[in-house]
Amino acid sequence: MAQGVTMTAEQLEEDTASAGLDTRGPTDERKAHASVGKEEFFEAVGRAKSERRTTMLDNTLGRALMRRNVSEQEYHALRRYGDHWLNGGLCGPLRSVDLDRIYAVNLSGMSGLARSEWEKDHRDTYYAARQEIGFRLGWVADHAACYDTSMTELGRMMGYRSDAHGRERGLELLREAGYRLGRFWAERDRRHA
Repeated sequence: MAQGVTMTAEQLEEDTASAGLDTRGPTDERKAHASVGKEEFFEAVGRAKSERRTTMLDNTLGRALMRRNVSEQEYHALRRYGDHWLNGGLCGPLRSVDLDRIYAVNLSGMSGLARSEWEKDHRDTYYAARQEIGFRLGWVADHAACYDTSMTELGRMMGYRSDAHGRERGLELLREAGYRLGRFWAERDRRHA
C-alpha cells in the first residue's frame, strides 16, 4: 500500500493474510509447552490482533528471568553473550548426515575456522567475554545461555547430590556471571562508542 493511506483493521488483516504473514500467534500446544503448572513462560504484548507479539521465554535464561532469579540487566548480558556464541558459529553447523562421508577426510572443509570476518568478530567478542568472567562463571554461563542446560542438570554436573542445593548454587553463579558480563558489555560499549 502507498504511504499515508489509512487502513481499517479488516483491510490490514486481509493485507497481511495476502502477504503470507501469520498473525495468529502461538498455538495452544506451544503455550502449554511453555507452561509448567500455573507458571507461564511467555509474554504477550499488544492489544489488537495485528499488533500482538508473543515472546516465548521457556529456555533456561527465560525461566530464570520470569521467576525473577536474575535481573533484567543480567538476563540481557547473558543473552548477548549467547548471541555472540551463536553468531560466531560456535554451535556447529546444522547439516544432514551423509553416511558415506563419516570416515572421509575433507581437507578443504576448514572446520573450526570462521567463515567470514563478521563471524570472527563475534568469536573474538565471545572469547574476550569468556576470559573476562573466568573459567567457572564462563562454564555456567555457557551451559545456561548457549547450551540451554537446565539449572537442575547444571547442579548435578557441578557435583551436588541435592537438586535444590545444585539449582541454588547454579543460580548464584549465573547471577554473578550476568553481573560481570553486564560490566564487561558496558565497558566495551563505552570503548567502542
